[in-house]
Amino acid sequence: MGTSPTTTRFLARFRTFAVWGPGLLVMLADTDAGNVVTAAQAGTLWGYRLLPLLLILIPMLYMVQELTVRLGIFTGRGHGELIRQQFGPGWAWLSAAGLAVATISSLITEFTGVAGIGELHGLPRCVTLPLAAAALLAMVLTGSYRRLERTAIFIGLFELAFFVVAWAAHPDPAAMVSDCLTLPFGDKGFLFLGAAIIGAVFNPWMVFYQQSAVVDKKLRPEHYRSECWDTACGALLTQLLTAAVLVAVAATIGTRGPGAALNSVGEISDALTPVLGRETGRFVFSAGVLGASLVAAIVSSLALAWGLGEVAGFERSLEHHPFRARWFYGVYAACVAGSAALVWLVPDLVWLNIGAQVMNAFLLPVVLGFLVALAATALPGKHRLRGWYFWVVLTVSAATCAFGLLGGIFGAL
Repeated sequence: MGTSPTTTRFLARFRTFAVWGPGLLVMLADTDAGNVVTAAQAGTLWGYRLLPLLLILIPMLYMVQELTVRLGIFTGRGHGELIRQQFGPGWAWLSAAGLAVATISSLITEFTGVAGIGELHGLPRCVTLPLAAAALLAMVLTGSYRRLERTAIFIGLFELAFFVVAWAAHPDPAAMVSDCLTLPFGDKGFLFLGAAIIGAVFNPWMVFYQQSAVVDKKLRPEHYRSECWDTACGALLTQLLTAAVLVAVAATIGTRGPGAALNSVGEISDALTPVLGRETGRFVFSAGVLGASLVAAIVSSLALAWGLGEVAGFERSLEHHPFRARWFYGVYAACVAGSAALVWLVPDLVWLNIGAQVMNAFLLPVVLGFLVALAATALPGKHRLRGWYFWVVLTVSAATCAFGLLGGIFGAL
């Protein structure tokens, strides 16, 4: 008895969505605590003026991450491994060093978010940080990439709470249009926050993670188009979530005028109290930040473990038993435990988070340089980055890097 056309279409769509995961997960991780704090500070100090930058970066974010999908599927190798193969161990270790710096700073901001939310509810860091670290370790020690992916995406969906917050803030459309048409490019503070937003959107560990996740998930050429859709939807979602935070804060704290800068994660939640009520506002905001922080901590630390494994040549798969891949699990555990311990000792500073995002902007030329070079040389001829699209990617990448570097340099002077 044959299969009906309806059943065939259903099975085809199911197989398409079954491939989804790496793109959506890495994008949910991109809306991390550092991203939330940076967007909130932008909304506080500049109203809606940095909203256009967030939206303009959507296609650029997709173009960057689509290249990782292409490289992972059509070469079957992770990002660090390909750099080592194409350009030698010296360049591979340089890329790994940049990844390590970005990952550690990212983990610090994630645990800062966890600590800040805990303190909002009267829980000390000595309780929240060990619990968060233990949860992260337990999820990875399950020994299955697909199980970890599903769990992390479920946690990350709590970030959808940011849409509720933005809607409840009732932003003024006229003020939004006015702000978006008056951009103070001559102001150092505006440029610095613009650079921070670029660094928050393009985290180096995203490139390493998605390419390695595609390989670890054993996606094949027939999955390429589905994974591109996964990545595109994720890029749109993460930027809209970040925009929701900016809009919500601009509509509340941003109306107080100059000098209303944030000094802690808790102040973002407190700003929403008149909108949602004290308890509801704190719960909704806490769910979003905790979901973002935990997912980003998983993704960034796994990216470092994968990246170092690819460069050094040790076992590096979640499908391997911890005793078989000791270095992989050891690097992951060290990153998580070390970052949690550091945040235990250091105060929660908003500008520390923003500074970490600006540092990502400084690392961006190296990350994008390697990515574009690999896409132009390591891929099979049919799938190689070339022609007009090569020049589009190169031009947009160069412009984004230039704005991030110049904004970070001149903004800090």
